[in-house]
Amino acid sequence: MNFSRQEVKQPTLLQALIPIAFLLALLAINVKIFDDTIAGSNQIALLLTGGLAGLIAIFNGQKWEHLQHQILKTLHSAMPSMLILFLIGSLAGTWMISGVVPAMIYYGLDVINPTFFLVSSVIVSAIVSVATGSSWSTIATIGVALLGIGKALGFSEAVTAGAIISGAYFGDKMSPLSDTTNLAPAMAGTDLFTHIRYMVYTTVPSITLTLIIFLVMGFTMETNGIADVSAVKDAIAQTFTISPVLFLVPITLLGIIILKMPPLPALLVGTLMGGLAAVIYQPHIVNEISGVTDNYALSSYKGVMQSMLGSVSIKTDNTMVSDLMNTSGMGGMLSTVWLIISAMVFAGIMEGAHFLQRITQSIIKFANNTTSLVAATVGTGVFFNFTASDQYLAIVVAGRMFKQPYQDKKIAPEVLSRALEDSGTVTSVLIPWNTCGAAQSKVLGVATLTYLPYCFFNIISPLMSIFVAMIGYKIRYIKDNKEEIISE
Repeated sequence: MNFSRQEVKQPTLLQALIPIAFLLALLAINVKIFDDTIAGSNQIALLLTGGLAGLIAIFNGQKWEHLQHQILKTLHSAMPSMLILFLIGSLAGTWMISGVVPAMIYYGLDVINPTFFLVSSVIVSAIVSVATGSSWSTIATIGVALLGIGKALGFSEAVTAGAIISGAYFGDKMSPLSDTTNLAPAMAGTDLFTHIRYMVYTTVPSITLTLIIFLVMGFTMETNGIADVSAVKDAIAQTFTISPVLFLVPITLLGIIILKMPPLPALLVGTLMGGLAAVIYQPHIVNEISGVTDNYALSSYKGVMQSMLGSVSIKTDNTMVSDLMNTSGMGGMLSTVWLIISAMVFAGIMEGAHFLQRITQSIIKFANNTTSLVAATVGTGVFFNFTASDQYLAIVVAGRMFKQPYQDKKIAPEVLSRALEDSGTVTSVLIPWNTCGAAQSKVLGVATLTYLPYCFFNIISPLMSIFVAMIGYKIRYIKDNKEEIISE
């Protein structure tokens, strides 16, 4: 589709910044007025800001058809994330009624020492995420179980969520199976394994500091749930049929993801396996959910379908366990998908109006040396996560913008790809209206701004990228326009 832009005026920096300031003001007001901003107020704020940006663009001569085309293009890029989010909702439902998540909590309370729980959560999440290449799948499965264990041990949900997310995004960043780990080197112009090896210099110090912080917290935090562990286990055992056989469901899902089955069919298989396990091992739960007691075939269909599509609440003799045994299915993800759609409308108009490019052009002007260029790359990645609301856009647009400046300064492309991952990948989950922040907040049931202070890996990583560039450690250059790489 070709739209004429001959009479379009380029936006000024002030024009580009007006929608950002307007959005920040509306979001700040929403936080003060509404208890649950994801329920609709933030969505409206994003749409109103998109409308303001569109008016400024039209004032500059931009055609609405062009802006609409860019909105649709941006929505298309986010569609896989929204479909995955729906399937995660259905998977959480069948894994709950099947006893898979309760079994993880039940056995986890036996093997996890409270003092080392937070460190263990980081390590377990990191291992699963490296193996699967997906922070989303990791958080939706083992992350949900770890959150339940942490609550039973008396840990704050915010702290536990921070540990889970820190580990999950370590794996998302370092796994060769991760889409962002493949996308960043493609944008920068290097190969996958060079990119991964070079990320070690910033990622290992970041995760080491994260583990140390959580270890100290584990020794110093007072928890009040340790005495209730036996009561929690008894409540789970009295409500569900608990068996190690249930672990075949997550193990199978992990296996097919490692074998590179695409996320959507893999999550669907995991969902259906959870439903089958519920029919076989938890007939009493299925009957309770369906309300049908005289026809188990009908009860199985209705009960499993209900867990996939809507809210399910399983009552136990323990109030805390009952609070854990709630899922919302696909229907519970609708407000998050609404948020993502609204964010993509805003991002599409901002990109179609050339506002994002105008802002980053101003940033590039100040990048006079290696440190400032890396800092500008990191800052731009965070900026696009904040404004474009999607980690893929943050990596693609920032990578496209900074590739030539890195080449001009003879800096090796893996320096750029590392900076893209250190910022674009890991900070996406810290922003409430970003696709990642919205999704993980909904899956874990913890508000983004609540868990944000404890996502130490995600906070440290972009700072570590700048610090390593500042001290000149392992910054690689191309010598004499040849492929020979030297270190500073």
